[in-house]
This record gives sequence, C-alpha cells and structure tokens, in this order.
Amino acid sequence: MLFTRLLPVLCCLSLSTVSVAQKRPSIPHVPSSCPVTKAVDHPFVPPAPYAEKPSVGQFWFGTDRLWTTLPMTGTWWGLPHYTPTDPTYRQKLPFWRQGYDPHTEPQPNLTVTGRRIDGPAGPLQSDGKANGSWTKDDQFIMTGINLPTLGCWEITGHYENDELTFVIWVAP
Repeated sequence: MLFTRLLPVLCCLSLSTVSVAQKRPSIPHVPSSCPVTKAVDHPFVPPAPYAEKPSVGQFWFGTDRLWTTLPMTGTWWGLPHYTPTDPTYRQKLPFWRQGYDPHTEPQPNLTVTGRRIDGPAGPLQSDGKANGSWTKDDQFIMTGINLPTLGCWEITGHYENDELTFVIWVAP
C-alpha cells in the first residue's frame, strides 16, 4: 500500500529531474572563424593591491595601464536586452587601471567601441563615458555596451592614451 502511494511521487520526481536537466543551457561552441582572446600561458597579474585572480571562470586581460576580465570560454552568452523592446544585447564591462580613484574621477574618460568581424552589423552602442565604481576592497571603472547582433566582436576600451582590444564570441 505504501509503495502504491509513493509511485506517483517517484514518477513526478523523475520527470522533474529530466525537465531540469533539459532546461540547463550549455556553453555555446565558438566557431574557428572567431579568434577569441584567450588566457595565455603567463596571464596578466594586476599590481598590488588588486586581486591576483578574478572570479571563477574568468581571466585578467591587459596591462597595469588598463585591464578587464574575460571569460575563459571566450563567450558571452545569454545576454539580456536593455529593455523588453530593445533588440540589442546588453553587457556591463568593468575596467581597472593602476591608481584609478573613483572619488577623484567619478566619470572617467573611458569609452568603448566595437565592430563585428564575422559579418555585417550596426555599430556597438555604449553608455558613453564610464562611471567610477567601488566596493570595500576594489576600485574600478564600469560601463555598459549594447551589441546589435550576435556574432564575433572586436571590442576596444579607450582611456586617455591607452587602449585595450579583445575579441569575444556573443551567443544566444
């Protein structure tokens, strides 16, 4: 009798587990035609007091004059739209620079440009000048970009006389 009452529960648990497994997105494959920026054998390590390693699944890219974090996969995927009616794909981009102080430069002169390199696309849209941001232990420059299409993108951050360029695959 107990087994008969548990059978519907066991059935539903199995179906729920299968449904959850099917909904889990997988990391999209980067085509060989997209030369994404990858972590190198001797990756950039920011100067003190910045963290030696970024978040899990990320790597530092750049120089002490300007750096950012990039995904180990070379892919930004599942990006949201800025608004429900906006067709572009939104990404927030943090940049760091040795000695940057958001209290003395709340609107740093950092701009971001980009172009799709694997096909036609409208221009990348950016927030314009960035904003100074900080946490208890970190000071950085934050900006946002809107990508008009998916695909292979070359993106460049410009700050004063320095620039940092990387290639990223943008997938659904």
